[in-house]
Amino acid sequence: MSMFKKLLASVGIGAATVDTRLYNDALIPGEMLNGEVHITGGDTSQDIEDIYLKVVTEYKRETDETTVIEECILVKYCLSEPFSLYPKEAKVIPFSLQLPYETPLTVGHQPVYVRTGLDISLAIDPKDKDYIEVHPHPLMQLVLEGLESLGFQLHKVDTEYNPHLGGRYPFIQEFEFKPIGKYQGYLDELEVIFALNSDDLDVLIEIDRRARGFGGFLAEAFDMDERYVRCRVTSVDLNYPQDVEAMLDNLIQSRI
Repeated sequence: MSMFKKLLASVGIGAATVDTRLYNDALIPGEMLNGEVHITGGDTSQDIEDIYLKVVTEYKRETDETTVIEECILVKYCLSEPFSLYPKEAKVIPFSLQLPYETPLTVGHQPVYVRTGLDISLAIDPKDKDYIEVHPHPLMQLVLEGLESLGFQLHKVDTEYNPHLGGRYPFIQEFEFKPIGKYQGYLDELEVIFALNSDDLDVLIEIDRRARGFGGFLAEAFDMDERYVRCRVTSVDLNYPQDVEAMLDNLIQSRI
């Protein structure tokens, strides 16, 4: 019977289970993700080689004129050393890890989730997936509100493959804005990329001017109408939102 139970456990029947319980499933980039992993033994003893926790997201990649969705592991965290789990035994392992500053915001359908699993010798690895919400960091929110005050409306957010701008991860999250205020008729759109650090936020803005006349049409056709500007905001700027709005306004006006 014991050998039969082990055989069943190796294909996932009556095997150990894992359940991750997050203390808080809504965070901002750079915050600590805290929780507990609850492990319950199955019908037979099993040797647990590793308990892993991964923070995972996804991004789009264009390949052969097809868009594919690829997975990116932002964090892989080992929770314990190898141990034996006895039948019906219950273990609780607390954890605390920092959400990377590069974690994309969960805007629209952008997923970010925690995947927890057990590496078990000669058995199916039981997994648990928990989705989390990632909200804008205060510095990001400062820029987003400044652009909104200038008459820009968020139109689309995409997380796309870009190893050149993505830093230590192969993707960027791009925020596309449409002008509905004073810049309407002058700009087609703004595309904004954030690069958040522990103390500041770098902002890359691509300004796409509206084509005017034949010359403007040619410029647009060859992407010559796009202009890039950069700026940086820090925690000090949180006390002066009007100054940040004015800085963004000046940067945009200097390129149109």
